[in-house]
Amino acid sequence: MSSSGPANRGHEQATSRRAPARGPGRPIPPRTIIWHSALEFLLTFVLLFGVVTFVRWVIGPSAISHAIPQIHLQLLIVGTAVGLLVAGLILSPPGRASGGRMNPAISLAMWRLGVFPAAGVLPYTAAQLAGSAVGALAAGAAWGSAAARPPASYAALQPAPSWGAGQLFGTEALSMFVIVLIIGLCLSVPRLAGAVPWIVGLLVGGAIAGLGTFSGGSDNPARQFGPALNSGQTRFLWVYLLAPMLAAALAAPARRAIHPARQVTTRRLCRPTAEPHGQAQPVHRTYRTSPASGGDLDSDGPDTRPRRRSRPCRRRQ
Repeated sequence: MSSSGPANRGHEQATSRRAPARGPGRPIPPRTIIWHSALEFLLTFVLLFGVVTFVRWVIGPSAISHAIPQIHLQLLIVGTAVGLLVAGLILSPPGRASGGRMNPAISLAMWRLGVFPAAGVLPYTAAQLAGSAVGALAAGAAWGSAAARPPASYAALQPAPSWGAGQLFGTEALSMFVIVLIIGLCLSVPRLAGAVPWIVGLLVGGAIAGLGTFSGGSDNPARQFGPALNSGQTRFLWVYLLAPMLAAALAAPARRAIHPARQVTTRRLCRPTAEPHGQAQPVHRTYRTSPASGGDLDSDGPDTRPRRRSRPCRRRQ
């Protein structure tokens, strides 16, 4: 007759050593938060440098704007270029390390989703806003007065002439609510998580093309912060800063209400995917890497590599 006591206890101990449990809310070391905040500064710098560059050459005085004078087509070109840039930055090594947010509202949403510590929201936000200001300034210096004066104006956004602060706030909040809700739902479904960088790029580009002549399609406090400061167009800056943050805070509980059975298990917009061969067996694990290499000191998602199923030990008759 087989005995289940000592054998099962030994099996459980071996299993716990191989796959230590790790919840999504595990603290991140301060030095990792600092390092990743620096990466977010770099990513947002590149993003805003690119945004100002696209606006200067597509909407500002250039051969492109003369050949395509229609503002809707210009916004479609800018939206496509910015969407591809956002996806590329998320997939880049710095983006994979820090999470590829480049958006204070997304940082806040990750905290509300329970996969990012509250202590990291302020450093990430400060780094993203600083990267926005410096990136827009650098683009203006690179492209000269054509980037600083209208119609480019450092890519600063303005609502439609007939719009007030209330219409602008509601549009920006609703747009950001939808974006965060879609991102949260996709990150909670393993088969969709790998496509999140491209989904984010599509959503950002679609907002620019669809809302550009109404609200501007910012959906990102960092998107407007640097251009507004450098151009002096700060009248509606408070709306562009607060509306996305409020929407992100509300979208996270909405995602849980819509899909309570699934959880977001990563704070990154680009997460590792399962290996193509074999059936992936999600096993949570903990590993350590060097912050200088851009890696986390702790993993924040399940290890989806195929695992050999262990057999329980049995005592001979």
